[in-house]
Amino acid sequence: MDGDIFMPIFLDFEKPIAELEEKIAELQQLSGNNGVSIADEVRKLQLKAEKMLKQTYGKLTAWQKTQVARHPERPHLKDYCKILFPDLLPLAGDRYFGEDQAIIGGVSTFHERSVMIIGHEKGSDTSSRMRHNFGMALPEGYRKARRLMEMADRFGLPIITLVDTPGAYPGVEAEARGQAEAIAKSIETCLRLRVPIISVVIGEGGSGGAIALASANKVFMLENAIYSVISPEGCASILWRSANYSKEAAEALKLTADDLLQLRVIDGIIPEPLGGAHRQPEQTIQSVGQMLQKTLDELYAKSLSNYQEHRQKKFLAIGHGF
Repeated sequence: MDGDIFMPIFLDFEKPIAELEEKIAELQQLSGNNGVSIADEVRKLQLKAEKMLKQTYGKLTAWQKTQVARHPERPHLKDYCKILFPDLLPLAGDRYFGEDQAIIGGVSTFHERSVMIIGHEKGSDTSSRMRHNFGMALPEGYRKARRLMEMADRFGLPIITLVDTPGAYPGVEAEARGQAEAIAKSIETCLRLRVPIISVVIGEGGSGGAIALASANKVFMLENAIYSVISPEGCASILWRSANYSKEAAEALKLTADDLLQLRVIDGIIPEPLGGAHRQPEQTIQSVGQMLQKTLDELYAKSLSNYQEHRQKKFLAIGHGF
């Protein structure tokens, strides 16, 4: 609403910034109520807060980036669809078992080009998080994704996937319905499609649950997103027998965008606004849209005769030279 002061949810390492921004908010409220002009003082504090943000976010550890990637106010798939794909026609069901709302997909237009959109949705409040299972897909979610990929291939539609999941759902019912097979088939489908695929990790990219949608011609990450074979907590529980070593695990996993670009696992990093995507969600979404448009144009301009071969060579080359 007009006149409201935006106060984000602060992470533990942002406490000094939180205290300063709370003071700024109090001064702005005081100025508005009493007609007292304290604009100069507020401006000084705002500059100080901005400087602290730059210093803090300029040297985030892997564990701190994990916290930013999981921030509850970070834009989710539905937020991207509202701005970038407003005419999305959702397609549901796997034609085997049922519908899984942890993965959403459908046909849309993007800069006058028909595309297939597939991605994880975590939810934004308690009820929607329960409905979308916190972005942790069941086998029917990956089978739906596979069905939509094959549909896109049949009609020659490029595929855009937005990845944001802590991992595939690990429950007994998921295993009973063939979780591992569903993920493997989704990866296999990605690799054999004849149309181009672009993936963006917009938050968490956890384990096979992420790569099931990210075996693409081009893979990008937002600046503070993470992408790893296992969560830091899961890794710590296995290696150190305690989740207390999550910080050490995060460093060892090389899960940040900078690490993965250096390792050639991803193709590029999309910058986030100062303080993370949750502070300026619309700006973040527009940056992702610009990268998607540029990459689609490049892929079609190159006139690749075989997008399938391009993907296979890309993934076979990962790790070479290290």
